[in-house]
Amino acid sequence: MPAEQPDHEGVIDTALAPGSTQPAVTTDPRADQYYDNAEAVATGKRLYHQFNCVGCHSNGGGGMGPNLMDDVWIYGGRLTQIHQTLVEGRPNGMPAWGGRIPDDQLWKIAAYVRSMSLPATLAAQHGPTPSQNPAPVPRKADAHAGWAPPRDTTNDYTSTVKGPGQ
Repeated sequence: MPAEQPDHEGVIDTALAPGSTQPAVTTDPRADQYYDNAEAVATGKRLYHQFNCVGCHSNGGGGMGPNLMDDVWIYGGRLTQIHQTLVEGRPNGMPAWGGRIPDDQLWKIAAYVRSMSLPATLAAQHGPTPSQNPAPVPRKADAHAGWAPPRDTTNDYTSTVKGPGQ
């Protein structure tokens, strides 16, 4: 009998191991070239307008779609998470753009969207239309989990509850 096989008959119900040996945040190496990249953010701004993202999100201040200039991100505010939202879409109105817009352009739109809430972008606002002078996204801006429980929630999203018999 091979060493990998158990020495007794039974059922293996899972190959997954609980615990926190894996990081809670995954990274996508494709995002690397869009950090600290002023050209990508500028192109993303042009594409954001070209694909009529302003129709739902205005110039970042929200409208029918969520505000993109605050620190509240429903599906995560890291560059990779914003890209994923653009690719897959989200319930209640956010269309899936994956396969319809080239991936490089989606990354650039994600970079522009991420830049809207940066302090440097907010500080550069001098007129009535926000996000006109977007700052490049520094890598350190995404040095967080990308998501936090809503304010005033009673669920800490870290506790687990064992069912009966466990």
